[in-house]
Amino acid sequence: MSRLPPVPLEALPPDLGAAVERGRASRMLGSTLPVQVWAHRPEAAASWLATLEAMHLRGVLPGRLKELVRLKIASITNCKACQLARKDDSVGEEDLACLSSSAARFTPAEQAALRYAELFAADYTAIDDALFDLLKRHFAIAEIVELNMFCALMLAGGRMTYVQQAYEDKP
Repeated sequence: MSRLPPVPLEALPPDLGAAVERGRASRMLGSTLPVQVWAHRPEAAASWLATLEAMHLRGVLPGRLKELVRLKIASITNCKACQLARKDDSVGEEDLACLSSSAARFTPAEQAALRYAELFAADYTAIDDALFDLLKRHFAIAEIVELNMFCALMLAGGRMTYVQQAYEDKP
């Protein structure tokens, strides 16, 4: 049960309601409940969704990589909504069983991104020039910037959802 009351979907302002519907249709949103809580500040919720949508639909990083990073951060934040959602079918159960940055099943670029996500969420002061040099071997600058912003959104969103308990008990 959410610690803060969700705004009913039918009571969302039209622009936020449309953003939620787009998010559901594109699989950007696995659950509407976090947004329904954030809807007590509709302008902020709409801005958050617009940023997510820009990366989800028009991002420069591959969907599989973003999904791996999202799920790695979800494992750290313990966000149930994030852990249950699946946003890219190219990530399978075998991938989820070992979301380690050293797992041979992942490409070198995926390993670098997973390592960055892990440190970003759990030990950000350990991110150093060597890790950025590794990222630069696999990604363009715009992709690194998007990875950084995506990690920030996933970390903040997962933590907000967790502390607000804004998720359904079942998928």
